[in-house]
Amino acid sequence: MTLTRLKLASALSFACAVSLGIALPVVGALYVLFPEMLARGPVLASVLIGLGLVLPLHAATYRILRSRAFRERVLIVGTSLLTRKLIEEIEADPRGRYAIVGVADDPGGPQDLPLGYPLLGPLEQIGKIVEQVRPDRIIVALDELRGRLRIEPLLEARMLRGVAVDDGVEVYERLTGKLAIESLTSNHLVFSRDFPKPWTYLVLVRAMSFLASLMGLISLALLFGFIALAIKLDSRGPVFFVQERVGLRGKRFTLVKFRTMRPASGRTSEWVGDNGDRITRVGKWLRKFHLDELPQLVNIVRGDMNLVGPRPHPASNFELFALVARNTPESGEAIPYYCLRSMVRPGITGWAQVRYRYANNLEEEIEKLRYDVYYVKHRSFRLDLRILFETFKIVLLACRSAAPDARRAEPLTGVTGKWTLRKKLDQTKAA
Repeated sequence: MTLTRLKLASALSFACAVSLGIALPVVGALYVLFPEMLARGPVLASVLIGLGLVLPLHAATYRILRSRAFRERVLIVGTSLLTRKLIEEIEADPRGRYAIVGVADDPGGPQDLPLGYPLLGPLEQIGKIVEQVRPDRIIVALDELRGRLRIEPLLEARMLRGVAVDDGVEVYERLTGKLAIESLTSNHLVFSRDFPKPWTYLVLVRAMSFLASLMGLISLALLFGFIALAIKLDSRGPVFFVQERVGLRGKRFTLVKFRTMRPASGRTSEWVGDNGDRITRVGKWLRKFHLDELPQLVNIVRGDMNLVGPRPHPASNFELFALVARNTPESGEAIPYYCLRSMVRPGITGWAQVRYRYANNLEEEIEKLRYDVYYVKHRSFRLDLRILFETFKIVLLACRSAAPDARRAEPLTGVTGKWTLRKKLDQTKAA
């Protein structure tokens, strides 16, 4: 289920709850005023009255809640790439919680971004802008705050007028469930209360992963045998696929999966889309139900992985990312905060796996990284259980993780704004 669908379901559920909260007292009042209805058929009368009240009330409540009168007036400060992303997410939010009143111009930011909202003035006039538009919420979306934005007007708006003041990166996290790694700064991480996680959480997660994997290996032993026999009968080659992966703190380990492809004669691409012709008949079924991942329970027992965590990247992919960075030093780090993935033990399933499709190029790998870093920052028992629940749904429904729409899969723009990862990848291939 995509994030947009989740938001829509949440909005509809809230509107339905409000409608029921209005309809039930009305039904009770009708029974008091017209007791003969109870004698003639209470169940039928309740159903007819409920449908006659709940459905119209639901539609009316949903429309009212989405009207501009019930939406927070939002002022966005800055004209960065994050500003454009925030505007896109706010406009796509089916709950319609925010109404953007304008953007405070940032002369130091990109000047050619199609924002679609009026520029209300430069940052030096932020106090006058706040006084003029009187927002309910201010979202600061600047790449760098120091020396560019006066804090006193924002503090006055928050303390004296009750205006909410939010950091743009955190708002983007709440709206999307991923991190805007292009706009993430070291300050966001240094002063974040989400790092590091309590040792109790780390110990319990490791213990639960170990016990669950050990029980899984014992209970699924017969299934392992059937799958191994099917692989041997279907195609030539070994039963297991083994590959060097990068794990916790960059330590390399050997990952084990059931083989789903015919062995390659030479070095091949790591992207799934480049190897579709090598997938065997049994491999298609194993991939469809994600049964090829089961041998990784051995990796969990050995301590290489946990049940939940970022998927371990092949060592060759890690080398590719490093090569891209070396070939374009003038644009800064090619993949911001990529090292954060190695802060946690990798997993069989993860936040990126239930929210995004398989990555078939470097740009899509960057998109998955946004979700991985979000998990590293916000991981908890609740989030782990949610990921496991979503994984079970995907396995039972035999479907891939839902792919987001095109606007969420845009190439990551370089730090300087002059380079994109597509250009970097092209240069890497040329080298």
